[in-house]
Amino acid sequence: MIERPAARYGRQRLSGRRRRWAAIALTALALVAGVVVALVASARFGSSDVTGEVGAYELLGDDTVSVTITVTRKDPSRPVTCIVRARSVDGSETGRREVLVPPSTEKTVLVTTEVTATRQPALGDIYGCGVDVPPYLVSS
Repeated sequence: MIERPAARYGRQRLSGRRRRWAAIALTALALVAGVVVALVASARFGSSDVTGEVGAYELLGDDTVSVTITVTRKDPSRPVTCIVRARSVDGSETGRREVLVPPSTEKTVLVTTEVTATRQPALGDIYGCGVDVPPYLVSS
């Protein structure tokens, strides 16, 4: 191979073998980074200790909706809290309520609560459930 003047043409490219190894190394590095990101995301956002789903809702008036939720927990002996909300026709949240789901012998329980809204509700919804129960919800 003929040497080119570096000042005029810049530095010489990698040979075919070196380019191939560089491509393999970059691909392997990207693959490892992808696996690490997937593992971290799975650990952080994977299956939670508690899930909640809307079972039914009933509009009780111009400012109240009754919402029945199904709560499933890995450990039914632990209390959990769920946020239930009322939503208007345009989808905006017009009312919200935190609900304490006390310990139980069953993994899945039904809970019904009423949510008062600031505007006429169109439906009842669940925002989510969690195992971090605020102290003001725990009965003394």
